[in-house]
Amino acid sequence: MALREIVPGIFSWPWFSERHGYDFNGTIVGDVAIDPVEGEIDVPLRRIVLTNRNHFRNAAKLKAKTGARVAVHPADAEFVRKNGVEIDDQLKYGDRIAGFAVVDAHGKSPGEIALWNAERRLLIVGDACVGKPPGAFALLPPKVIDDLPALQASLRRLAELEPETVLVGDGAPVLQDAAAALRALVRSFP
Repeated sequence: MALREIVPGIFSWPWFSERHGYDFNGTIVGDVAIDPVEGEIDVPLRRIVLTNRNHFRNAAKLKAKTGARVAVHPADAEFVRKNGVEIDDQLKYGDRIAGFAVVDAHGKSPGEIALWNAERRLLIVGDACVGKPPGAFALLPPKVIDDLPALQASLRRLAELEPETVLVGDGAPVLQDAAAALRALVRSFP
């Protein structure tokens, strides 16, 4: 699987989900893999970060191959462990990872996090929202969201960050004026 530089210094590799009809995306920042997806990548890794419980997807395999430490928020850790992934580190809001701050994005799951680089105005989200259709954001189906009001509040806070770029775990990234797309999603909430 070839990595592609999606923005300067940040690489992505997609895996198309037939069931969902869009790409699942893994991201590499330096020696950190975020939400790894299927496909072989050949880069040295120190850490694997899971933005939420469901993004354990290829973490165990990548950990075995690279020896990288797996990190997830404690509220989602038990689910990840039950799916065969050994957790090495707990993520806390405010932690710094590869130039990004860990920020609260809970609601879809209790331990959902996002990664924010204020200098670059770049936000990486897992399942807080999906890039669908391209250029816009949507929520996942209600049946997979644990706490819709909490997720909506999280997305309001993320929109206030005014990101220029949002890289998503699912769907198409928004590489320019992502704040407008986030605000449009937030305006659609009751």
